[in-house]
Amino acid sequence: MKVVILAGGYGTRISEESMVKPKPMIEIGGQPILWHIMKEYSYYGYHEFIICAGYKQHVIKEYFANYYLYRSDITFDFTKENAVLIHHNAAEPWKVTVVDTGLHTLTGGRIQKIQDYINNESFLITYGDAVCDVNIQDVVSFHKKHGKVITMTAVQPEGRFGTLQIGEHHIVDTFSEKKKEDSGWINGGYMVAEPKLFDYISGEQVALEREPLRKLSGEKQLAAYKHRGFWKCMDTLKEKNQLDEMIQCGHAPWMVWGGV
Repeated sequence: MKVVILAGGYGTRISEESMVKPKPMIEIGGQPILWHIMKEYSYYGYHEFIICAGYKQHVIKEYFANYYLYRSDITFDFTKENAVLIHHNAAEPWKVTVVDTGLHTLTGGRIQKIQDYINNESFLITYGDAVCDVNIQDVVSFHKKHGKVITMTAVQPEGRFGTLQIGEHHIVDTFSEKKKEDSGWINGGYMVAEPKLFDYISGEQVALEREPLRKLSGEKQLAAYKHRGFWKCMDTLKEKNQLDEMIQCGHAPWMVWGGV
């Protein structure tokens, strides 16, 4: 089963770094968050990836073109006709297809543009800016059991604001931090889809999260796997720093493969 990763957006809310690289290539723990996501899937046995690139897509292509240089010990011997000797090859068991799906294409349109690479099979979809400790095999099993066109992993994001109980005379009776459980369920990515999904996407200016998912929901063809564990989207520099700190402290729940 192939893994489709949406990695083509501008990442405007983290422009401090996305000015020079696409958002999925922003590093946490010394590696792009895209790499972390791929390591998650690879841990569960999914090694073939289709990356829907767009903004600064050449950065993603160059990263994988030179991946073995970044991850291996190498001797460059200029005395022997510029010979290159690889001492330790730390490359992954991955097959990676990077597709330029356009600069202004929306998420549904990006998925439509990689249809030829799917071969009429079930496939996985996720976003290139969020990590999660969900058991991906469990999500796939859940999807097969329910037989819908698409299954999304539903998550409850951390509460951002405290809540107030205001009594008489405008006096605050209680103040408490908003709990994760108080939040609603949202689409956390980590989806499983059937090829029929392509029938719901009419062009490159279609956002997956709007017409396709709404229509599928209306037809009772959208299932949700509730994940109560860790999930975090790297939408801002603050969130990037939080993920960095989690790695530095040795508490990074998504790193199920056992470290960088």
